[in-house]
Amino acid sequence: MNAQHADALQSFMEEIERRNPGEPEFAQAVHEVAMDIVPYIADKPVYQELKILERMAEPDRIVTFRVVWENDHGEICVNRGFRVQQNNAIGPYKGGIRFHPSVNQSVLKFLAFEQVFKNSLTGLPMGGGKGGADFDPKGKSEREIMRFCQAFMTELYKHIGPNTDVPAGDIGVGGREVGYMFGQYKRIVNRFEGVLTGKSLEFGGSRIRAEATGYGAVYMMEEMLSHHKESIEGKTCLLSGAGNVATYCAEKLIGMGGKVVTMSDSGGFIHDPGGLTHEKLQWIMELKNRRRGRIEEYAREFSGATFHADERPWKVPCDLAFPCATQNEITADDARQLVENGCRGISEGANMPATTEAIRVIQGAKNVLHAPGKAANAGGVAVSGLEMSQNSLRLQWSRAEVDQHLRSIIRGIHDQCVEFGTAADGHVDYFKGANIAGFNKVAAAMIAYGVM
Repeated sequence: MNAQHADALQSFMEEIERRNPGEPEFAQAVHEVAMDIVPYIADKPVYQELKILERMAEPDRIVTFRVVWENDHGEICVNRGFRVQQNNAIGPYKGGIRFHPSVNQSVLKFLAFEQVFKNSLTGLPMGGGKGGADFDPKGKSEREIMRFCQAFMTELYKHIGPNTDVPAGDIGVGGREVGYMFGQYKRIVNRFEGVLTGKSLEFGGSRIRAEATGYGAVYMMEEMLSHHKESIEGKTCLLSGAGNVATYCAEKLIGMGGKVVTMSDSGGFIHDPGGLTHEKLQWIMELKNRRRGRIEEYAREFSGATFHADERPWKVPCDLAFPCATQNEITADDARQLVENGCRGISEGANMPATTEAIRVIQGAKNVLHAPGKAANAGGVAVSGLEMSQNSLRLQWSRAEVDQHLRSIIRGIHDQCVEFGTAADGHVDYFKGANIAGFNKVAAAMIAYGVM
């Protein structure tokens, strides 16, 4: 980046931070995109005259609302709900709902902004949005979760619809929560329509929706390695997380001959040098999904495995890394450790899991293939988009059909990254490629609509 571009980037970010004080996650997400887009549009005056990037960084609207519900002890509880509708230039707002104590406006704005680019990359007609509440499902009874979901949807229903905004699940919101919210929506509006994705198969869901984000991260890695005439088979893989994304990422890696040696939760990570098997992975799924246990129990169950409390797995030597937990889980020090240990590729199963400093370290290495979340974890929203299509057609595709569509979409995302991110020496900057490709489609639609 030359001095002129650096000055323009600094000026742009100063204005973003002035308009969005106290929102570090949102500023980080915008900066990650702007680093590539500001130089890209420098010689394209139409983007500057119409302030396309500035308009993309400003949500269409943010809805904030009170959620009042009653717990099992008869006590009144109050939470805060949100829906950030970021940009609908290419289709209805689309993005998940997150229930977690860390939910705030900055986190949801960062996720909604990322979603705009991610959804654009899929090639499907979906805009970007995100929502949630500072509600913690952990420790709550089934009936408490049901009452909260119904209270949440009683306000949210006013702002969504199959051609307006189609939410999905996210952290803290799985098939159970989607079912409760869909049931409440259907009861209020008296219509059966595809207003939520991630539904059960019995009432309009899509096959492999739960698996899609994890599978997509693996398919993206497969495409990157194949582009360099390499493969996943035989490679040692580090994973963080133990939820849907991580477990299905592990499942697909094991099936493709990869050796998965770590998984984690908020308490630390387990290291199994011998590698996880499908049987061990099923044990973890049972632990996390049914027993609601902690990952440290794995080390007591399987000999040879160790548990590392309050640590992340990135110090373990590996060939491939799949951060599948949460944002900013790879620091600059973690990145240096990965590079020094010979990591060949990183595919982000989580949203923005690497800090800005970590990205600089990894990109400076040049020999590490690094796919950003907006490209690598687009599998989830891709299958959500396919669920929308199936709902509109009033049919369900087979598992093989959905998987074929998913593979094709991820291949298309990879090809876009290569088209816009390849340097003269053949090196592919997947961040640059994803940012520019995602920007181009949304920008073209915004320009076509005029100033609005």
